[in-house]
Amino acid sequence: MSNTVVHVLRHGEVHNPDKILYGRLPGFRLSELGVQMAKAAAQALADRDIAYVVASPLERAQQTAEPIAEQFSLPIAVDEQLIESANWFEGKRVSPGDGSFRDPRNWWVLRDPITPSWGEAYLAIAERMFGALQAAREAAEGREAVCVSHQLPIWTLRRHVERKRLWHDPRRRQCGLASLTSFHFDGDRIVGIGYSEPAAHLVATSPTARTAKGA
Repeated sequence: MSNTVVHVLRHGEVHNPDKILYGRLPGFRLSELGVQMAKAAAQALADRDIAYVVASPLERAQQTAEPIAEQFSLPIAVDEQLIESANWFEGKRVSPGDGSFRDPRNWWVLRDPITPSWGEAYLAIAERMFGALQAAREAAEGREAVCVSHQLPIWTLRRHVERKRLWHDPRRRQCGLASLTSFHFDGDRIVGIGYSEPAAHLVATSPTARTAKGA
């Protein structure tokens, strides 16, 4: 049996001066600090045996993949399964304390936190992300792959693999900007999950990084 590692990388900080939940909206690219975060992730992988790089089609994910692909002289494949989750609040300003969740006009959308009712079902996210994970494993069989995706899909995938309930408190996600959630395979069986934050020193310098919306 071959040993394969698939690193699932969250993109870096996004330029979002209006502080909206950008979700799948086009045009949201990395900030200058986000570009540095992507480079930090690439540096952390420099000694790994990366054979395949794939990313969500969204600009911020493609940008985050660029320094890794360049470092290993690899093309960037695109997998739609890695895209950000759909969200009813996309394009809106939504944050704790701004009154959005107390507004009666939003109550119907917020009626079911378990599915959830305001966006793509957690189970649907888990299934497509697991499909992307397996596709990357097959592409890098016996070596290592990098998949660039987004916070909620990555965290949902991890909880799915760990056989935990998929609905959760967003404040407790272990998935920082430019973080690596690494799935270790023995053949097609996952035998371990690792986590690291190679850009933590950069995240600490950003007043907005820890509360980035639509990430």
